[in-house]
Amino acid sequence: SLLLESKINPNTAYQKQQDTLIVWSEAENYDLALSFQEKAGCDEIWEKICQVQGKDPSVEVTQDLIDESEEERFEEMPETSHLIDLPTCELNKLEEIADLVTSVLSSPIRREKLALALENEGYIKKLLQLFQTCENLENTEGLHHLYEIIRGILFLNKATLFEVMFSDECIMDVVGCLEYDPALAQPKRHREFLTKTATFKEVIPITDSELRQKIHQTYRVQYIQDIILPTPSVFEENFLSTLTSFIFFNKVEIVSMLQEDEKFLSEVFAQLTDEATDDDKRRELVNFFKEFCAFSQTLQPQNRDAFFKTLAKLGILPALEIVMGMDDLQVRAAATDIFSYLVEFSPSMVREFVMQEAQQSDDDILLINVVIEQMICDTDPELGGAVQLMGLLRTLIDPENMLATTNKTEKSEFLNFFYNHCMHVLTAPLLTNTSEDKCEKDKFVGSSKSNTICPDNYQTAQLLALILELLTFCVEHHTYHIKNYIMNKDLLRRVLVLMNSKHTFLALCALRFMRRIIGLKDEFYNRYITKGNLFEPVINALLDNGTRYNLLNSAVIELFEFIRVEDIKSLTAHIVENFYKALESIEYVQTFKGLKTKYEQERDRQSQKLNSAPSILRSNRFRRDAKALEEDEEMWFNEDEEEEGKAVVTPVDKSKTEDDFPDSYEKFMETKKAKESEDKENLPKRTSSGGFKFTFSHSASAANGTNSTNSKSVVAQTPPTSSNGSSSKTTNLATSVTATKGSLVGLVDYPDDEEEDEEEETSPRKRPRLGS
Repeated sequence: SLLLESKINPNTAYQKQQDTLIVWSEAENYDLALSFQEKAGCDEIWEKICQVQGKDPSVEVTQDLIDESEEERFEEMPETSHLIDLPTCELNKLEEIADLVTSVLSSPIRREKLALALENEGYIKKLLQLFQTCENLENTEGLHHLYEIIRGILFLNKATLFEVMFSDECIMDVVGCLEYDPALAQPKRHREFLTKTATFKEVIPITDSELRQKIHQTYRVQYIQDIILPTPSVFEENFLSTLTSFIFFNKVEIVSMLQEDEKFLSEVFAQLTDEATDDDKRRELVNFFKEFCAFSQTLQPQNRDAFFKTLAKLGILPALEIVMGMDDLQVRAAATDIFSYLVEFSPSMVREFVMQEAQQSDDDILLINVVIEQMICDTDPELGGAVQLMGLLRTLIDPENMLATTNKTEKSEFLNFFYNHCMHVLTAPLLTNTSEDKCEKDKFVGSSKSNTICPDNYQTAQLLALILELLTFCVEHHTYHIKNYIMNKDLLRRVLVLMNSKHTFLALCALRFMRRIIGLKDEFYNRYITKGNLFEPVINALLDNGTRYNLLNSAVIELFEFIRVEDIKSLTAHIVENFYKALESIEYVQTFKGLKTKYEQERDRQSQKLNSAPSILRSNRFRRDAKALEEDEEMWFNEDEEEEGKAVVTPVDKSKTEDDFPDSYEKFMETKKAKESEDKENLPKRTSSGGFKFTFSHSASAANGTNSTNSKSVVAQTPPTSSNGSSSKTTNLATSVTATKGSLVGLVDYPDDEEEDEEEETSPRKRPRLGS
């Protein structure tokens, strides 16, 4: 069947490309190409084309094409030469004019020539007079032609023509012509909308007539571009670039003229913050500022800098603080948009304002706390406003965009301020919804989805997820500030209550928070987790999830896999000793068996170390400086009893507060790095008198689901006598300690301990160390 039939014209330029392609144009806007699989087929057709046009088949192009340099020469020619001759501007010539305008659009050179002809002869105004005539005569055909003509002139993309068309005397007639689209059964009523529906609101009367005219013109041209003209096709994308530029530069002029009029802006600010201003007026003022800031995005960076500094000097931030706390939703939404412009422009400017404000105001009315309150109180079911505000808060607390000056650092100052004055407001919904009285009703142990303590309200769950996202960001970027906050508020325990939520996305947020903490591989956090038995809610969630292969299942397993791969010894020991029985049935991944293997390897290594020098007294003290909580542990050795004749055992400091971590550790043979020492803290160690000491990571009550954070170390020991007369407190405990779920299970004596047992019988003077 026939695919293409094309007559070979003597004057058409045919071009052969890459030996298998022939391209040419038919009419103004119609390009064709023939592609051949074989070179021979292409050569055969090419020879026939060249034969018709009387050309040698060896040429690549049958006719001379106008190259770029010739195009440029055309553009540089005097305005009067080679102009297109326009038909006279009469009713009966409208069809001819429309055909001419549409025919030139495909050729840049002819478009340029037509634009010059239209400009020189004042042709547009004549056309618009014809439009009024046609409309009066109800000449529909003429009006349809005028639509094509005016649309074509806009597509010529010439700023000089726009100046004429968008002048006050012409623009409404241009809009009128564009109402009569031939594709529509009835003309649109754009002029009626622009003159009657769209009303110009002056929040403060504008006295400058040029500024008023510029604002009107910009609105109307924007309307033409956005509403009247159809969305340009791929081929027409660049036809309206000059129109976009025209609007852009108008906006720049408007912003500059308003900015220079300080009296006008001062008056706007005064009315905005005046308590006597009525709500409608204030809404208009805030909307004006929103538009003003949106227009300012067109400014060059240097000018935009000056613009925002002008607003800051006039008091935009105190004004925002007032309007963001108002009840009117529209006002609050507009104020949030303005605040976002300011934060994106200069987070430091906003931070500086709130820190200065903190010295004079209560926490409740601080700008950041007002923002947090708006986030928490967002009435939108999808929390659209809250999401926007959370993004702004994240920008403000991001250390990456904080400046370090010569004498002070913005980072430390602002974060101190934020954690002292604002963090409690941000976490309030989280702490309220996971409060202890609610926890009492639903213990962690054996919890199930049916007796969930989380609020079932989807909106509350969304809000808690947002707050958790921000807190997770803090864990990654705020090191010691967030660490202290988590410890003081026992925040991770509260967050893990949300693992019971029926909303899986919220449970995943809680898990992500814990995963970030463990990802830091910080032994300070690790001790907090093991002591508080904080893996239990995670493991319960995994078991409650059953055999479902979903995101929650994968995320929990990834958490344990990370611990295994990174070989975090303290967490590995805690998990295996307390939860392995519950987890050993999970065999579809090797994670938990891998953890057990790592644990056993470490235990064997410790066993070999303990047995390598049984006669040496081993003890260890862990000292923590208040300012450097992660400082290296100190290790030292005491002389062998046989050489010195007497063992020296340092009494344990009992003065620690109940919230402190257990800091009694046994001494080993050789000096190790801090991390290794901390990793071994939960293993059973021999006391100075040869027995074993069991240090529990948390109390039995914590294992049973209460919020106890105290820990006690117990020593299984026979009460010794003190030969030097000093009294020693002893605790009579059963030698066999059976730990409840969640406690560390002590290891049995090793088979080669007889030697030390004999030594114990011959050395009754040694005192046991009691952990506190």
